[in-house]
Amino acid sequence: MAFVPVYIFILGLTIVVDYLAALLMERQTGFKRKLLFVASLISTLLILIVFKYLNFFSETFSVVAHQFNYNVPSYVYQIILPVGLSFHTFQSMAYVIEVYRGNQKAEKNFGIYSLYVMFYPQLVAGPIERPQNLIHQFYESHNFNYNQVTDGLKQMAWGFFKKLVLADRLAVYVNEVFNNPGKHEGFSVIVATVFFAYQVYCDFSGYSDIAIGAARVMGFRLMKNFDRPFISHNITEFWRRWHISLSSWFNDYLFQPLMTSTRNWKSGAVFSLTVVFLLAGLWHGARWTFIVFGMMHGVAMIYEYSSRRARRRWAKKIPGQLYGMLSTILTFSFLCFTWIFFRSVSMHDAFSIISSLGHLNFSNPQINIAGANSLYFLFAGIIVLEIVQWFIKNNEFYSLLKNQPRWLRISAYHLLIIAILAFGNFNNTQFIYFQF
Repeated sequence: MAFVPVYIFILGLTIVVDYLAALLMERQTGFKRKLLFVASLISTLLILIVFKYLNFFSETFSVVAHQFNYNVPSYVYQIILPVGLSFHTFQSMAYVIEVYRGNQKAEKNFGIYSLYVMFYPQLVAGPIERPQNLIHQFYESHNFNYNQVTDGLKQMAWGFFKKLVLADRLAVYVNEVFNNPGKHEGFSVIVATVFFAYQVYCDFSGYSDIAIGAARVMGFRLMKNFDRPFISHNITEFWRRWHISLSSWFNDYLFQPLMTSTRNWKSGAVFSLTVVFLLAGLWHGARWTFIVFGMMHGVAMIYEYSSRRARRRWAKKIPGQLYGMLSTILTFSFLCFTWIFFRSVSMHDAFSIISSLGHLNFSNPQINIAGANSLYFLFAGIIVLEIVQWFIKNNEFYSLLKNQPRWLRISAYHLLIIAILAFGNFNNTQFIYFQF
């Protein structure tokens, strides 16, 4: 409402429609039940399409029509994208789908259901919660718990470190290169591409840590959204570790239903993966660069699915640690390459960045712009991140120092806060995923 006051009615409409649809679905069977389910999904998706994709579809239709010698004007509507629209749309759809499947009782308390959709820590950028995990928590008593409060604050502090000290500092270098394609080449572009991988990771996982930590302070548990994605050995593993709430949403509500509806398992997997990653690319934004980003990951997933047996044979011929290391390097390199399209504002800019990758010049990789940090500082920050994540492994950040001596814990917390205050970039840089 602080952004555009009238936009609260968009959220309100989604809440009212899905709330009523779920209640009515629970009382109906057969065709009427299915009709209510479809109507609910269409109304929710229609809001997303109008505000996020209407201009993109209008422009694309105009271009295609022109190729067939039809002069169809492109209408551009002055529509501002509501913050976090994709996230609370998918969360609302998850509720309706689970009620339709019979896995979740329709929520009769309108206030509780509204809170499920609008729970403030994760409203604008996730994690995309499921009703089974969140709704019952709103009925539970949440008394003050010292350990939960301090654990949540530690998680939030780690998220602020990733966002302010790493993501926003890396952004200075990344923005200079990607906002000026053609002016930089070789090593500077390679560094910017790697830095963007860490920027988008620290930015988004930093938000998730803040959201999860803020909820934990109040006694609520949100799902884990990231699990050290850059140690992945392949793209399939990467999507199990990256934006877990979204990838599991697509798997449960799109990929699996498509797979069960096909007779041929192999062709069904290819078709399902193509559809899922086409839509995953579109989910990130109404640009061809996002579609290309999604389809590249879709092709990689199809390749990995089709070559499972061959890759197992290769793994037996190469020492285990060496094979794992090479797989991780190749996977990370592929990710960095695809993120060129994710970061570029147009296909022209993306190809310009790619063409400059081969013009290697190691003499002066440092970009001399106001506010830029030395490469040593930025690389040191990435190393600190990886060391901390190595110690965390599969646990949460707040458990890292739990069993250590008190003096060490207090020193580490003070050091983290000092690092945020001393090195954080406080230029009001918004979270990258707010635009989705």
